[in-house]
Amino acid sequence: MTTDTPRTHVPDKPSLDGLEDKWLQVWRDQGTYRFDRARAMDLPREQIWAIDTPPPTASGSLHIGHVFGYTQADCLARYKRMTGHEVFYPIGWDDNGLPTERRVQNYYGVRGDATLPYVEGFTPPHEGADGRSVKAADQVAISRANFIELCDILTVKDEVTFEDTFRYLGLSLDWDVQYRTIDDHSRATAQQAFLRNLARGEAYQAEAPGLWDVTFQSAVAQAELEARDYPGAYHRVSFHAADGDTVAIETTRPELLPACVALIAHPDDERYQGLFGMTVRSPLFGVEVPVLAHPAAEMDKGAGIAMCCTFGDLTDVQWWRELQLPTRSVITRNGRIQAETPDWITSETGRKVYAEMATKTTHSAREAVVAALRESGDLDGEPKKTQRKANFFEKGDKPLEIVTSRQWYIRNGGRDEDLREAMRARGRELDFHPSYMRSRYDNWVGGLNGDWLISRQRFFGVPIPVWYRVDDQGEVLWDERIVPTEEQLPVDPASQPAPGYDESQRGQAGGFVGDADVMDTWATSSLTPQIAAGWRAGGQGSDPELFAKIFPFDQRPQGHDIIRTWLFATVVRAHLEHGSLPWTNATINGWILDPDRKKMSKSKGNATTPKDMLQQHGTDAIRYWAAAARLGTDTALDEAQMKVGRRLAIKLLNASKFALGFGEVSGDLEAQVTEPLDRAMLASLAEVVDAAGKGYEAMDYTRALEATETFFWTFCDDYIELVKDRAHGGRGDAGAASARAALRIALDVLLRLFAPVLVYATEEVWSWFREGTVHRQPWPTIDELSTVAAQGDSSLLDTVSAALIGVRKAKSEAKVGMRSEITAMTLTAPAAQVEQLRLAEADLRATGTITGLEYAEGDTLAVSDVELIPAEKRAKA
Repeated sequence: MTTDTPRTHVPDKPSLDGLEDKWLQVWRDQGTYRFDRARAMDLPREQIWAIDTPPPTASGSLHIGHVFGYTQADCLARYKRMTGHEVFYPIGWDDNGLPTERRVQNYYGVRGDATLPYVEGFTPPHEGADGRSVKAADQVAISRANFIELCDILTVKDEVTFEDTFRYLGLSLDWDVQYRTIDDHSRATAQQAFLRNLARGEAYQAEAPGLWDVTFQSAVAQAELEARDYPGAYHRVSFHAADGDTVAIETTRPELLPACVALIAHPDDERYQGLFGMTVRSPLFGVEVPVLAHPAAEMDKGAGIAMCCTFGDLTDVQWWRELQLPTRSVITRNGRIQAETPDWITSETGRKVYAEMATKTTHSAREAVVAALRESGDLDGEPKKTQRKANFFEKGDKPLEIVTSRQWYIRNGGRDEDLREAMRARGRELDFHPSYMRSRYDNWVGGLNGDWLISRQRFFGVPIPVWYRVDDQGEVLWDERIVPTEEQLPVDPASQPAPGYDESQRGQAGGFVGDADVMDTWATSSLTPQIAAGWRAGGQGSDPELFAKIFPFDQRPQGHDIIRTWLFATVVRAHLEHGSLPWTNATINGWILDPDRKKMSKSKGNATTPKDMLQQHGTDAIRYWAAAARLGTDTALDEAQMKVGRRLAIKLLNASKFALGFGEVSGDLEAQVTEPLDRAMLASLAEVVDAAGKGYEAMDYTRALEATETFFWTFCDDYIELVKDRAHGGRGDAGAASARAALRIALDVLLRLFAPVLVYATEEVWSWFREGTVHRQPWPTIDELSTVAAQGDSSLLDTVSAALIGVRKAKSEAKVGMRSEITAMTLTAPAAQVEQLRLAEADLRATGTITGLEYAEGDTLAVSDVELIPAEKRAKA
């Protein structure tokens, strides 16, 4: 840093107002953050930084939590760009999924029905209905194709709004690299990965019990579960042994008595040793069931013996599978008791009770069974109310049921110990920031109890790319699959005929049927690196050469709540397809909490819309609040912190105006810095540059910001005040030149240090005296300050600042103005600090209006024996 560009132009009244609109348009027009693919291909891999950006769910509006997490990732991206990396920073939109379908239902007042025909030019009955304003009963049924069209229209609308907010936030994304998880390229990529999983035996279909949401009418994966408290009651119910004795169990779900297949107790429970291997009859229904032992039974819970039903919870599934029990399901996909009386219920009483339950909801069926138990005398006492834990779909409103259905799975280590260990090894290989987040990953992998269920019974998603042959008797041959070639992708088996067939053969004997399911949203989102970088060969969006250059990516930024879903699923897909991690670093942000310390989310209705807040406080203020929170830390929505950020940005404008307010400064700036205090300030700044750089290299943007901000306030409150008189010529030309040069050097460095966080204020000031954009400038290094910093002692600035603080305190305690004259004062300090104070004495005298000053040696720095002439008396004199 030897010369200054002679083009300083400082506005009379610097302001933050309007900077967003001004500079985001400039960045858009100039492509400031565009990824240079040609340059990247010529660079060594270590000089590229590829970020797997989270695609937000396009269902309504963003909330302040998005601002929080995306800002933290953006700070790191900006730092990497300034250190010379070519940054690949795409943006995607997660269109498909249950939240999108729910929003479309509420917004347009419609629901999909696969049995209805497509209507050309369909006009929905509503447009813009808010939230739940269109009740389910009032929603109009429309065809699958019409419903998908509306989903596509609304998500595009939402994405325009999202992009506007993200641009306003100043995210340095490359807007030329966008994708939608429902577009042709994403669908083809997800289907290609699935077909390769299928060919290798990693994807398979099975008819098995699984979690089912009766509201959404879809299967749900383990990763999508949320355990919630749910009101219930314990019912003490008697089973009957052959010798006339009874065995009491306690259950919260007596409506599952007709589905009971066994009673289970712990093998070490002495109370039931004599019953193991025997049978008992279920109350009301009189079905013989065995009494068996299993270590998962809890001796200290209830009666210590439990009924195993098919299926009440996941433990039932475990017992059913490991003990090879029969299947006696009575709950249907709509959450009601099946209409037909099961053939295993043969007694007249049992068939009568079942008829009372048939077609009822589980709640009503429970009431019917309890009434019958009272009448039969098999209910011991009245039900005791309790709060039980129930599994919910994370976006659902009712407890999940377990029903048997045909679904698609991808192996993830849930039932394969070798694959599970491989997934654990990948977790150890991945660098987590903060490092303790690795335990969440490891705990999740260790707790898997099944493979990844990826099929969903929805409309707006990536179709399972499979057809099935139909035999001459019209039976579907599920094992005789027809799959497309990779070149034919994307396909929709529900609307396109199977290869080698025509549409007239759909559902006919000797013809085909298409798989009606779609993949869950994570099955596509788990391929975001492959989608963004063009892994798939052929078709729009493909770029295998780029993919080979930058995969695995460098960074995955995301929230800690989706380690089990998005992060783990992406690791699984990369391991299976590429034999590697998908990225080398995972930066995990925390949640935003409301005043009650609860996570903010759209689904909970407590989220804050960010655009108004951005406009109220200013983008730089919001970014400061986000960057002040460390990775992995849950943070309260704190407007006071945002106000601190706004004050910092305003101070940066005003301090810059002062530093640039002396006309043109040119020549060798470092050579002009001759005063000890100026050199000390730059030596201190060099230490900040070192600390900030180390912070960013450790993915700790907060440490970098803290170091920079702490120095900046000392720079403004102390250094600028100390050199103000000298900079204005109070001590001659050489002293003024030294101060002005030091100010310019410091400002140049500080703007670059603040640039990743205060993106608008730094760009605005940079334009006052420099060409180009600050966001493409090199990150400051110690080397560029080494010469002048080596000539200074950073502790000198600390010492003189402490003395100035003492002077201000003395005037404040005397209740006089800061311009009051000190006619006598003693500065006590250790000998080394006294020498430092003498080096900067002239600046201290001028700043403190000190005309009488003596020194004394002591253990600590202190100001004493102060005599003052108040400013108003000086003015009269």
